[in-house]
Amino acid sequence: MTADTAAAAVTEHTVLATQLGKLTIVRDAGSLVGLYFPRHWPRPDRAAFGPRTGRGFGDVARQLDEYLAGDRGEFNLPLEARGTEFQRRVWDLVAQVPYGQTTTYGDLSRCLGDGVSAQEVGAAVGRNPLCILIPCRRVIGSAGKLTGYAGGLDRKRALLELEQARMARVRRALATGFW
Repeated sequence: MTADTAAAAVTEHTVLATQLGKLTIVRDAGSLVGLYFPRHWPRPDRAAFGPRTGRGFGDVARQLDEYLAGDRGEFNLPLEARGTEFQRRVWDLVAQVPYGQTTTYGDLSRCLGDGVSAQEVGAAVGRNPLCILIPCRRVIGSAGKLTGYAGGLDRKRALLELEQARMARVRRALATGFW
């Protein structure tokens, strides 16, 4: 292993100030492995964050800023969501929910089949280590109610409203020919 390879394999984190509050972003070996709000639930193991640095997080900071400004609909970042095989299957489905749309825990459980319950899906969604980047905010209760979000329901609501506002702007622009 070269010195460059060893340096790239170090787990590091940074803290970004955003309009939704501070976000702790963790990377390991060049991939993002965690994105956490303050008082994130369940609480991540901070000992696994590695040292704090301000270097090398420019791309994720830029893309998050663009997303939160309503100028970006998807992320192009190296992600490594660490969890059980079942959790990763759920997160893969969540990642497929289109921008500005929602699905339910029940819909996801039906997609998974094998008698998977909505509660099992909810538990996996709640363990998403890359909130915002894997859009678990787009998963809602069966009656359209906002339920559970690691960063709190106010943030979940704000993120969904941000996406719906951007989609409304796009629809207006397409309808008027100003796209």
